[in-house]
Amino acid sequence: MEFQRDLDARGLNCPLPILKAKKALAEMESGEVLRIVATDTGSVRDFQAFAKQTGNALLHHSVENGEFTFLMRRK
Repeated sequence: MEFQRDLDARGLNCPLPILKAKKALAEMESGEVLRIVATDTGSVRDFQAFAKQTGNALLHHSVENGEFTFLMRRK
């Protein structure tokens, strides 16, 4: 899937990946997609809750070699 912006949140612990994603999404246009790569094991739960609270769509998430990748579309 295409994305317009990339956020490297590897090595950051909660709540920093969410805070950085929130800031990045605020700078994007409606409908644009942000890719986030994180290593925090709680990030799946955190990004699911963040999507519900903010109305931004969590389009996809996956894990590979201890890295979590998320695609979020700005509302």
